[in-house]
Amino acid sequence: MPSPHRGVDRYAATGRPGPGCPVGTPDTDPAVAAHRARARDVLVRVPGSRLGVDEVRAARVADAHALDALLVGAAEAGRDWGARPAAERAALLHRAGEVLEDRRWQLLEVMAAEAGKTLDQGDPEVSEAVDVAHHVARLAVGLEAVDGARPVPVALTLVTPPWNFPVAIPAGGVLGALAAGSAVVLKPAPPAERCGALVAQALWDAGVPREVLRLVQVDEETLGRRLVAHPAVERVVLTGAWETAGLFRSFRPDLPLLAETSGKNAVVVTPSADLDLAVKDVVASAFGHAGQKCSAASLVVLVGPVGRSRRFRDQLLDAVASLVVGTPEDVTVQMGPLVEPAAGKALAGLTALGPGERWALRPRALDATGRLWSPGVRSGVRAGSAFHRTEHFAPVLGVMTVGTLDEALAVVNGVDYGLTSGLHTRDADDLERWLAGAHAGNLYVNRGTTGAVVGRQPFGGWKRSAVGPGAKPGGPDQLLPLTGWADAPATTGRPVTHPAVRGLVAAAAPLLDAAARARLERCVRQDALVAAEHLAPVDLAGLRAERDVLRHLPVTAARGGGPVEVRAGAAAPLVDVVRVAAAALLVGAQVSLSVPHPLPGAVVAALAPGAAMRVEGGADWASRVAARGGVRVRLVGDGDGALARRLVAATEGRPEVTLWSGPVAESGRLETRPFVLEQSVSLTAHRFGTPDPLARDARL
Repeated sequence: MPSPHRGVDRYAATGRPGPGCPVGTPDTDPAVAAHRARARDVLVRVPGSRLGVDEVRAARVADAHALDALLVGAAEAGRDWGARPAAERAALLHRAGEVLEDRRWQLLEVMAAEAGKTLDQGDPEVSEAVDVAHHVARLAVGLEAVDGARPVPVALTLVTPPWNFPVAIPAGGVLGALAAGSAVVLKPAPPAERCGALVAQALWDAGVPREVLRLVQVDEETLGRRLVAHPAVERVVLTGAWETAGLFRSFRPDLPLLAETSGKNAVVVTPSADLDLAVKDVVASAFGHAGQKCSAASLVVLVGPVGRSRRFRDQLLDAVASLVVGTPEDVTVQMGPLVEPAAGKALAGLTALGPGERWALRPRALDATGRLWSPGVRSGVRAGSAFHRTEHFAPVLGVMTVGTLDEALAVVNGVDYGLTSGLHTRDADDLERWLAGAHAGNLYVNRGTTGAVVGRQPFGGWKRSAVGPGAKPGGPDQLLPLTGWADAPATTGRPVTHPAVRGLVAAAAPLLDAAARARLERCVRQDALVAAEHLAPVDLAGLRAERDVLRHLPVTAARGGGPVEVRAGAAAPLVDVVRVAAAALLVGAQVSLSVPHPLPGAVVAALAPGAAMRVEGGADWASRVAARGGVRVRLVGDGDGALARRLVAATEGRPEVTLWSGPVAESGRLETRPFVLEQSVSLTAHRFGTPDPLARDARL
């Protein structure tokens, strides 16, 4: 008879994660009596907890000269850190994962005390922090194995996390930058600064040098701009509102910003759905952590007869009304308080109805602080209305009704954001159409829309849900944008079968010298290998109960950011222009190629089917791009940075402009990135423990 899996040792059945064990970290099992006893001890300490207070006090900087010295010193330490072998950095980060696990109960205490996190919401955060430490440690070693490029670590990265995930997101940003070889300044959000301080302390105790990881807290009104805009800062990792990204760029228009920003997310419920499961998942996705998640489902879109279903309506309202609301030291509480008193968009979402809307369940303020609210449900939300398009970050759900799935897709895609999107259905045709047409970075089928797991559902969005040339945290490319890159000869590849790429190479070859022809051949062969092995859809976890597929889709205007603008400088070698264009053709992206002088006719003819061509001056090009909305730009031959400066000046650093300006590399992993969008698709693959052919047969 097998031994029970449930016990005090959460790793008894799986082994501890680490260099040779990539499994995820199990959350705390409340069925284990010892865990319940430990949780009660934590909750008793929450009202008077002072964890992190001393660390925050020591991190305060009030003087501009002291801040300058700190940043310059951290950058100097970063150059030494980046020169360390990746394996050495990785060993420290694996150790950091172990220390974070050992501090789980302290981290749960400070999250509850400072950020109002209930234990069931905070516990997966600690697991995520542990997982990301081991994940980026493995990726750090892999950086040195990227074929066709060589990593050039940046000296200093500023990490500015939010308050809603006060442990997982600070840990993720810091650990990722450290893994990429950069020193880090961590500036936590003030409402969760003690949480950030405990993360930093755990990493210091794991062996990360204090001069390499600096915890800083400054007054945002006086020194905040100086911190963000400081010339010693070479990367900024932000998780926060879209408006914050714009504010940061107003401080420094050329700021190298990697940001996960806002979301306005919906769950679509079709007539074939399991309505019981749909209600459960909608409520969990909408009201976890009081709706204060960028991935939260603040809309449910009911298709056809579901919108008229009394059963669905009653179950939804009963489930929401039954949520126990209170402060997290009460173990029975299911929804905790807002981190700060409701104001601005949050208060409007809780109190103000739009035309045609009514309260199916009116939110109520439950105390005088403005932080504790009962959850609300509003019906009659119309397409294009303020509630349809605005992220309120509060415990309120809007109900929309449509006639068809195509109308539902128009509703969920008709917002500025593209972070998460959910579908409940039992119909294979509806599933296929939705998977092909939903414009979001993370898609969830017959499950909730929150709780992405590192290495299983890499997390990150499209459109205004992401800023900068980033890659999904928790995915295989997470570290690529956190470092600089130099070109190197590619040593691996496979035969090129794509007809447009073969035609372009054939047209360009007679115009190149022998060295350039050899370089172009290496590049397209490397791209072909990357397309086949790295960009192809892959189930990252291989679970029987769930399919977790990472796929790469070509950038198009419909998905946002297309066509990709490729601009060549006056001195750009023809081989580099062709190399970048070939990467775009290979993945099928929409491309606009802008050059200062006409290209050879044979090359133009070979590009014609897949790329729009323009011959224009740099000023005209920058003005044209500035007139567009969201746009992705790859610069070629901009060694002196003149093109990048011209574009930044023309766009005033608007965050919807995503710029790749580094040297052209032979690496397919790097040069295909401007032309693809990462998308994680997670499908529940069972029904009541029985394998589900709907998920098994879904074409991804």
